Amino acid sequence: MKSLQGFLKLISEETRLRILMLLNEEALCVCELEAILEVPQPRVSKILSKYRDLGLVIDERKGKFIYYKLALKDPLHQAIVSTIKEKRETIEQLSRDYQRMLTKEGLLNACQGSPSELE
Repeated sequence: MKSLQGFLKLISEETRLRILMLLNEEALCVCELEAILEVPQPRVSKILSKYRDLGLVIDERKGKFIYYKLALKDPLHQAIVSTIKEKRETIEQLSRDYQRMLTKEGLLNACQGSPSELE
């Protein structure tokens, strides 16, 4: 129960939820998340650090960039994220973030890296 409460508290803040949902789709680096979300780099880095410490993301260095991808182990956490994903089109900000990620809007100058899937 404590794990569920902690997870729900974690995703109750908008930016943390937005990052979680993007990383559920593909591996992204800090500068890409910063560009998609239009959120300052220190805020993105702080959230990713917390997610990494809690074991919610995996990271992989590719050149000078570190790519992060969601790695939920708890089936209940997975079900919550899956439900939110199914309803994403009804949540304006999540839908907009997803479209920006797909079209790479704002990413061309964000960094010299490009999104890549972690293997």
